[in-house]
Amino acid sequence: MGFRVTKPIVTPCIGICSSSMGDDVCRGCHRFAHEVVNWNGYPEEQRVVVFERLDSLLIQILVNKIQLVDIDLLSEKLTATNIAFRQHSDPHCWVYALLKKTCGEGIDPGDWGFLLCFDYADIALPRFYEELEDELYQLSQAHYQRYVAPGIVAENKYSSSKNN
Repeated sequence: MGFRVTKPIVTPCIGICSSSMGDDVCRGCHRFAHEVVNWNGYPEEQRVVVFERLDSLLIQILVNKIQLVDIDLLSEKLTATNIAFRQHSDPHCWVYALLKKTCGEGIDPGDWGFLLCFDYADIALPRFYEELEDELYQLSQAHYQRYVAPGIVAENKYSSSKNN
């Protein structure tokens, strides 16, 4: 799923940071608190790893909820409306970039080259986006609890035993 880095990776921050209020996972960009804090010091390779994790979670969620009908149309419309998206990422992530920018307001999916799958077709796009954000946050939290938190606890135990 990787992509070639051709210019510096920008931050996924959207200016709604809950990690500064004590959340382990930011509710705005879904990065882990330590990633938010250390982002400017990360080399490009580490930033790519973070984006790839976020992309893989998004794809996991969206692959069964949307149907990509015309990715060229989606790309063209995103470019024409100046909605930032990473062209080397999976087009499911492009749809997320659109929804993130618009909150689903005023968007007709068919006009953008995607459709909501049958089970979601009756949900208004703003509500679909809210549910997507909730699911992405929950999945990010689960990932953090399963893979990151145990290492932090172990590191803290090691540091405290070393200092005693």
